[in-house]
Amino acid sequence: MLNRGVADMYIINYISKFVLGLLLVCAWGALAAGGPGRSRGRTVVAPTSLRQAERPSLEGGLGWVNSAPIRLEELRGKVVLLDFWTYCCINCHHVLPDLARLERKYTNELVVIGVHTPKFFAERDTENLRKKVREYQIKHPVINDADQVLWNRFGANSWPTLVLIDPSGEVVGSLSGEGHFAQLDHIIGVLVARHRARGDLNETPIKFFPESERADDAPLSFPGKVLADAEGKRLFIADTVHNRIVQATLDGKRPEAIGTGVAGLVDGGYAKAEFNRPQGLCLVDKTLYVADTENHAIRAVDLAARTVTTVAGNGKQTFNRAAHGPGKTTSLTSPWDLVQEPGARGLFVAMAGQHQIWRYDIDAGTVGVWAGTGGEDIIDGPIKLAAFAQPSGLATDGRFLYVADSETSSVRAIALEMRRHVVQTIVGEGLFVFGDVDGQGDEVRLQHDLGLASGNGKLYIADSYNNKIKVCDPKTRTIETLAGSRQPGDDDASGRFYQPGGLSLAGSNLYVADTNNSKVRVIDLKTKQVRTLELEGLRPPAPPARKPTFPNAVITNLPQVRVAPGKTVMLDVVLPLPDGFKLNEEASMPYLVEASAPTGALDLADGAVVRKVDPPAKQFTITVDLNKPATAGDALTLKLSVSAFVCAANSGLCQIKSYVFNAPITFASGGAERVPLVAAAR
Repeated sequence: MLNRGVADMYIINYISKFVLGLLLVCAWGALAAGGPGRSRGRTVVAPTSLRQAERPSLEGGLGWVNSAPIRLEELRGKVVLLDFWTYCCINCHHVLPDLARLERKYTNELVVIGVHTPKFFAERDTENLRKKVREYQIKHPVINDADQVLWNRFGANSWPTLVLIDPSGEVVGSLSGEGHFAQLDHIIGVLVARHRARGDLNETPIKFFPESERADDAPLSFPGKVLADAEGKRLFIADTVHNRIVQATLDGKRPEAIGTGVAGLVDGGYAKAEFNRPQGLCLVDKTLYVADTENHAIRAVDLAARTVTTVAGNGKQTFNRAAHGPGKTTSLTSPWDLVQEPGARGLFVAMAGQHQIWRYDIDAGTVGVWAGTGGEDIIDGPIKLAAFAQPSGLATDGRFLYVADSETSSVRAIALEMRRHVVQTIVGEGLFVFGDVDGQGDEVRLQHDLGLASGNGKLYIADSYNNKIKVCDPKTRTIETLAGSRQPGDDDASGRFYQPGGLSLAGSNLYVADTNNSKVRVIDLKTKQVRTLELEGLRPPAPPARKPTFPNAVITNLPQVRVAPGKTVMLDVVLPLPDGFKLNEEASMPYLVEASAPTGALDLADGAVVRKVDPPAKQFTITVDLNKPATAGDALTLKLSVSAFVCAANSGLCQIKSYVFNAPITFASGGAERVPLVAAAR
């Protein structure tokens, strides 16, 4: 967790409401006593009088993602949870699954709003934020709080901070750190029950329009790391957001997916295995090891048997800073990169979520802490006393282990040949010292470097938030830009990148996981030319089949309709909109057509039909194809379900309006050519 001010401050107000206040004190007090969900660092429980509790507001941001701007007053009747985060922060990443669980449990009662208060320069930009919101699959609205207006208004002092607002619009309290699902679940449940009993809980479904749901047929999605196997002439790509590994030749031919593309922790063959946002890759003999980041696991891909096995981690996150034990029963925390220990059958693991370097023994099957106290800092010295800050990239030249220590924008080195391993810093100064300065030693500035590659006596650096690839001489501590520009881009001629995350060297070619461009790029180190690697024939994974749902639908039961015989039925649909609302022009309208017939002989041509009205419209026509021509005397009941996403005319607040039509049809000569479906007004 990154702190500004007192670490892990737990703030409670709402003191005037004794009963709920008592619940809050009990829940948060359990944390101070070391109860479940305790955040790392110092824990304090303290009543406070927040000035923002008088008139909380969401105004002051520089932009919104996943929604147009929303006023807090429009959410009256909802429980609102503000998540103060910054996209560089691993602890903030750990909170996202908890928020998603809460959103699923309290679908119609809770609204989560991310408040992105940046640490790094690059994080201030709304378009950069939009990319990361899509990458992290965040579904709720996110405010760009680049000027820290909301941060100061709500008294946040560390990333992440969670602020809870009740349905009457009052600030209940706040939590800092990660691991608070149980406490939040309990308190939200109390608020929901209390306000439902009062009759002022708003349970109307609200719809947002996540960046992650926008159509994208790119073959890769935010690849985090890449591994070039020069000897085997193979390339492995961590196709991170597609939850799979892609194997191809070094020139991009014959690409093959390892994993289904569904997020999960499942072992088995290539077509069965599941990953969850994989990152680092390491090849040892015929086994490809994968840092399966959000599964908190290390996976082994047997390239000969074409199977995936979990060798370390159990899917659960640990907070144990001195862990060591059998791989399959020892919990990990967000492993981000892997590299083989020189001359040994071991893997060094950049355990980003623990701010440590771990080691996995391949033959013994054990895993544990190797370097770092677990404190988030930049401290050199013996490995057991040194501190790292979200190590995210590893490389070795056989003599040193190099670490891209992202949150300190530094490159660290650990001498491997010495009997007593010592950590030293090549470039970098501290958690809040960053920039874009080439040069030597202490004058060098990087910005959240994520990847490293070693070769030719040099160290190549993915200076991610500067959108550059840099080259370092570790002996002289000099760094210069090899390719890229501070402004992001996607152009081979100018050699621009967009927050590259991983590097791998094969001969004179440096392969780059160009994360935000969702591409792999190749730099020819002889000519300095950049080219985009084409992955011939690679397609994104097929989305899982989902039958749409239609919550709180207005049901319209039509009287019997006489329709002319034939093989198609035309449905003319009319949907009334609430006063003051309009259709969201960017959101297509899903619909489902189902049929039932007394004899079972007449049906839809392709079974139940799931399609979309795009662009959205209040009036539209659907052509229903039957499995055979209907003749006079045949009967059929058609059921049409449709959802429209309607937004207040002067607001970013949108709601789901669902409609269901039940239309019993009799086919008869002289019957109507079309069936009018006019929804009842709500």
